[in-house]
Amino acid sequence: MHHGMYSPRKMGVDPTLTLRKKVALAVVIWAAILIPSVHALPLTLSAPTSVNTTDNSCYVDGLSERMNCGSISVPEDHDRPEGKQIQIHYVVMPAIKSSGKSEALLAIAGGPGQSAIENAQGFDQMLTKVRQSHDVILIDQRGTGQSNPLQCVADGFESPLAINESDFDTRVETQKCLDELDADVSQYDSLSALRDFEAVRQHLGYQKLHLYGVSYGTRMAQLYMRDYPEHVATVTLDGVVPMQQSVLAIGDAIARAFDLVIQDCSNNTLCHNQFPELAAELAQVDTELAQAAKISTIADPTTGEATQLTMTRSKFKGSLRMALYSPSVRALIPHAIHQASQGNFQPITGLYAMSMDGAGIAMGMHASVVCAEDWPRLTPQLRASTAKNYFGREMLKTFEQSCAVWNMPAVDASFSQAIASDIPTLLLSGELDPATPPSWGEMAMEKLTNAKHFVAPYATHGVAYQSCGNNLIAELIEKGAVSDIDGECLNKDIRRNFYLNASTVEAIPSDTEQTAQSEESSLSQETALSPKKALNQ
Repeated sequence: MHHGMYSPRKMGVDPTLTLRKKVALAVVIWAAILIPSVHALPLTLSAPTSVNTTDNSCYVDGLSERMNCGSISVPEDHDRPEGKQIQIHYVVMPAIKSSGKSEALLAIAGGPGQSAIENAQGFDQMLTKVRQSHDVILIDQRGTGQSNPLQCVADGFESPLAINESDFDTRVETQKCLDELDADVSQYDSLSALRDFEAVRQHLGYQKLHLYGVSYGTRMAQLYMRDYPEHVATVTLDGVVPMQQSVLAIGDAIARAFDLVIQDCSNNTLCHNQFPELAAELAQVDTELAQAAKISTIADPTTGEATQLTMTRSKFKGSLRMALYSPSVRALIPHAIHQASQGNFQPITGLYAMSMDGAGIAMGMHASVVCAEDWPRLTPQLRASTAKNYFGREMLKTFEQSCAVWNMPAVDASFSQAIASDIPTLLLSGELDPATPPSWGEMAMEKLTNAKHFVAPYATHGVAYQSCGNNLIAELIEKGAVSDIDGECLNKDIRRNFYLNASTVEAIPSDTEQTAQSEESSLSQETALSPKKALNQ
């Protein structure tokens, strides 16, 4: 392993791939679920002596401290240990006050398809208290980040703003992606990755792990609880994906989140006065774009240069959907909808710019997981329910085509059974979550006999990033029990004021019970990319 910055470029992946190349797969991010071989019995690892390792100290982008970075070599197919080997990369963020403990926290990224290492800075900020006494491990799950990523690029689209998604042939592009990859994609499911995680634990020498999983990462954490309980001390599931639930049911969660943002604006005096017909305006734009795309010239939200915009229904609704994930960006939605109803799509392009890179998801790995673990669970009843809303229909159409090409073996029926465990487990849900609603957290509680589920009333997706949830995680790890954990701090109002025009957040009147924290007039760091610049045009 090299010294220096542990960055995508230095690890052999060029992060400057042009948007023109990325967009062919980025357009299907709107159908991505959250932003395999099957074993019914507990899994076992290949003999440790067959695992080649490399370790070294290095720096991680966004962090000034020296970390322990390394990789292990594992079989691509764990049932063929002498076959092709792939490298699984990890980073250990060392405890601030090392006490020689044999326990560490494993932070598992979401997606499916996101890199844990590329999110090191965010994990470090969120887990500051945990790091006071425990190492934090980040593993790029197979198929993501630096661990043999299943990421495809494609040519043929000049600009993500100008394209019309109806010109995108999912089946054709999926086949191109499959042909491009030097991998047996059937080996990039959750169960295969779980064996990699356990191999990394063995290699690093920790006796037990505290697990933190966010979004899809909660599925991986639950599998770890099930298959390796003797090595798990505590578990935190943040934005819970219960094993019993196919994530294709997310369409209902998205529709619910749209209803909540309309409701919140209606209940907010200033927002309602500024946008009294918000629901009608959303329906108007949706209807118009469903009939035909609208072409205009706008300022590119990332460069400011004049460029063609082809505003499609997919871009419009997809941009709004992704904005629902963050409280800060959510505050822009009413203004963006209103301006779109007036024919001005500039604010929407600011939101769209935030996910033009595909939201950091390796779409090949995403397909491997969804097509093996979720698509096979699509019963006639679930299909009918999913088809009731726009996003559900789009997901059905996209995965029907892509999964036919990806041709993943379906998981065993036991995969969908509720996790039965007495491991101390904390579950966190955001009331405003557009992906994993609180009801999913309740479903995951079915057979967890030593667990608590807290719902943060003002949080969206990823409660610990937005609230005191990170303190609760540290408390769980310190005490090793959930019995005394009190989630009252989650009730603190963290909402942002809605943007009432292109550049200003107005003070919210006292009758809406907003806190002073909500009276900020600038976007938080997580929205610093470009929306405000786009709104000011």
